[in-house]
Amino acid sequence: MSRIRPATIAIAAMMTAIAAVFTLIVRVPIPATQGYFHFGDVAVFFAGFAFGPLIGLIAGGIGTGLADVLGGFAFYAPISLLAHGVQGLLAGLLGHDRGPRGLALGWLSGGLAMMGVYFAAQAIAFGIGSAVVEMPFNLLQMAGGGLIGVPLLYLVRRAYPPILQMGQRPTWREE
Repeated sequence: MSRIRPATIAIAAMMTAIAAVFTLIVRVPIPATQGYFHFGDVAVFFAGFAFGPLIGLIAGGIGTGLADVLGGFAFYAPISLLAHGVQGLLAGLLGHDRGPRGLALGWLSGGLAMMGVYFAAQAIAFGIGSAVVEMPFNLLQMAGGGLIGVPLLYLVRRAYPPILQMGQRPTWREE
């Protein structure tokens, strides 16, 4: 049985807080769905790419869901938990330590999953027309998240190479 290291818990907590802050720092309301555009995707992609699927899932889901509650959009908290949690999970599964192609695949699949969850939820809550109105904003959010998150990953790796070992599962020698 593998145990979770204290460093992994600390990284998950830190990235969750960063995702919440990035989500709250700039919010552009979208009246059609009572949602908002934000920069949380930068932190979600970075968390998954830098630390793997578990950290991406936790930081993406809990960080953005917490931001929704704190920012007055509690209605969206469960939707964000699922949408950005799956986004971070897929980014980490497909992009962590997988090179440029893996990063591109993680970015695309994670972003499309996030968009799909929001589209379905908004279509149910507000109607298909409103969900379609928000799609370009979600696409822009996804694109910006990757266009900033991927270079940020490389900059952080260059400045602090040990980040590559953080949040990883312990090897047989560390257990």
